[in-house]
Amino acid sequence: MSDSSGERPILIIQGEKAAERQRTLTEDNVRVGRGEDCEIMIPERAISRQHIRIFKAGDDWFIEDLDSKNGSWLNGHKLLGEAKLYDGDEINLAQVLNLQFLGTGATAPNLIDAPDFIGKSQRPAQPGGRLRVDTDARRVYIGEKEIDPPLSPPQYRLLELLFNNTGRICTRESVIEAVWPDVVGEGVSEQAIDALVRRLRDRIAEVDPDWQYIVTVRGHGFRLENG
Repeated sequence: MSDSSGERPILIIQGEKAAERQRTLTEDNVRVGRGEDCEIMIPERAISRQHIRIFKAGDDWFIEDLDSKNGSWLNGHKLLGEAKLYDGDEINLAQVLNLQFLGTGATAPNLIDAPDFIGKSQRPAQPGGRLRVDTDARRVYIGEKEIDPPLSPPQYRLLELLFNNTGRICTRESVIEAVWPDVVGEGVSEQAIDALVRRLRDRIAEVDPDWQYIVTVRGHGFRLENG
């Protein structure tokens, strides 16, 4: 990843205690942690004093976990040592802070229209991609091929929630509200939610086994990546 044009990557920051929502990486070495000596300081107890650093080496950018107590994840995988960063990479620190790395030449999203977590009542994103949902007929297509037989009502309601918020995290609470509105307050187990997500993934894979449309965001919820 080259930034010979002088453009610099952008870090999108999503966390309740983050003082800033995005940072252009004007320095070649940026530390994230709760220590006041960090370039990006997050006053959160679960975050280590120096949790990670993001640094430039040659034309590429890398991330390194600084022996943090509660760990770091890169695209859902535990980060051990250093890893190269690519445009769109997602970083999670201690399950309390989400970061997104936007490579040089990328355009930062409109943060007003991109909340960290989406509930059923919030304004839908503009969906696009191979997977399409005909909400009037309650039919689902991947490319030109329809999922047949149709999804069960709970599977369809879950997919509709994810589709309307493509690329955004839908919390488990918003899944319960959308799929089981009559039992909100009575409790729906995490096992029931995970089983429904697994069945929906299996039905989608019957049509397109080569793309993982539904991504689990550990500790937060689920997101639709429309290939």
